[in-house]
Amino acid sequence: GAEVIDTDRLSRELVEPGQPALREIIAAFGEGMLDTQGRLDRGLLRERVFGDAAARKRLEEILHPRIRDAMLARAEDSTAPYVVFVIPLLFEAGQRALVDRVLVIDVPEPLQRARVAARDGFDDAQIAQILAAQVDRATRLSGADDVICNDGSIAELHAAVDRLHHQYLRHVLN
Repeated sequence: GAEVIDTDRLSRELVEPGQPALREIIAAFGEGMLDTQGRLDRGLLRERVFGDAAARKRLEEILHPRIRDAMLARAEDSTAPYVVFVIPLLFEAGQRALVDRVLVIDVPEPLQRARVAARDGFDDAQIAQILAAQVDRATRLSGADDVICNDGSIAELHAAVDRLHHQYLRHVLN
């Protein structure tokens, strides 16, 4: 099958203790961004940057080039027929040119908000800040080559992904 490279996972790896990105984040935002084990307090950093556009821009300047380099290196090492990059901020990070196709897993905003609240325990204000930092749904959909609607069951999502996977395989193998 395809290789999946998740940029959120890469970003977590890049801010592990001892990593240059973590040192740069601490230099930019202060030692208070660390928890008692010397790890990045992601919740505290999120509070800081989502309410402050300049702080968010600074964090993106630190992380986005490193994430891009790491994902491209992993893709280059891949032996899979194709690679799927999971890039929640693809358009915001200006990375559209790095990919051949854009697949958007779409969900209506009320369901998106409910899922984020259930998964992460965020309140409405936190969710609103996060969504405000992203391109709107219409822009995301207009930039997509393929769209899978994820408002049904897990089985329906798996079936849609499987259909698209076979379509992608036919494309890369021809």
